[in-house]
Amino acid sequence: MTRNESKKNRKRRRKILVALIMILLLIATLGTATYAWFTANRTVTVESIDVNVSTSQGLQISTDAVNWKSIVTNADITGATWSGVRNQLPSGTNMIVPVSTIGEVNSTTGYMKMFRGTVEANLTTGTNVLIAEESQEVNGSSGDFIAFDLFFQSSQAQTVYLTSNSSVVASGTDKGIQNAARVAFIKEGSVAYGSPASSAYALKGAESRFFWEPNYDVHTASGVANASNVYGIDVGQTGGSKLTYKGVKAEILAADNVALNSTSNSFFGDITTVGSVAAGIPESTYLSAFDVAEGVTKIRIYMWIEGQDVDCEDHASGSALTYNLQFSIDSGA
Repeated sequence: MTRNESKKNRKRRRKILVALIMILLLIATLGTATYAWFTANRTVTVESIDVNVSTSQGLQISTDAVNWKSIVTNADITGATWSGVRNQLPSGTNMIVPVSTIGEVNSTTGYMKMFRGTVEANLTTGTNVLIAEESQEVNGSSGDFIAFDLFFQSSQAQTVYLTSNSSVVASGTDKGIQNAARVAFIKEGSVAYGSPASSAYALKGAESRFFWEPNYDVHTASGVANASNVYGIDVGQTGGSKLTYKGVKAEILAADNVALNSTSNSFFGDITTVGSVAAGIPESTYLSAFDVAEGVTKIRIYMWIEGQDVDCEDHASGSALTYNLQFSIDSGA
């Protein structure tokens, strides 16, 4: 072997050694760090979901605009069979995973654009990047988030309030994932009393939309660390104000090399409501979710785990959640 060949072999071995060290360091980092979104080496599901919806006197709800009641459960949501229904409530082995949205509603389909995010390591730079794919809604027990249509029957035009009895809580081991929960109310329109149910089914689009973040003022210790490490935000575990964040608005490819804390206008945007919220109603007590007309009003409800939330991190994965929504027509009830 010549001296030049020996030198080339030494250089080659050094390059291989450096590459192996980088990979080992990257693996160690993935095993110990806390990130927004769940990283690929963790369980990424919310294990079970229970949804309960109730109303006060003077307001009735239905999942099919035919059978009216004051309480709706999982069985009512999954049991709706009208033509065109697309109620998505994952169960069994199909559990919800982190997604993100800015609330934009597709004017053609009437469904809100949701993006499922995953984290992958860039072996060249040693950093973690976010990949986001649009998650299409299906009818049944599959899907990445909860979405269903709810019909409200009212004898007059009035404001519907989400009461302080509403909550998103851990129903098993509390790992804090409920702190990243979001709920959206999309008002799609109204029809007069006596209209066929099919007229209510056909309502699409978004006359108004409102978002509810039930646990905005609570964070786990891991969530506090995540807020600091990833987003550079200092928060306490309780009593804080609502944090602002950028939702995903477009698909993100691995080749885009988008960092977890990116705020690029190409892929992220502000979460905004559409329509007016009644003045003087504090979110900690009541949220003015929407107005209903005399007759039947169609509301599409979304429930999801927001991947851009600081509490959506590895340690929170694998919990069971209960969503409780209670509606009232009395702002002081």
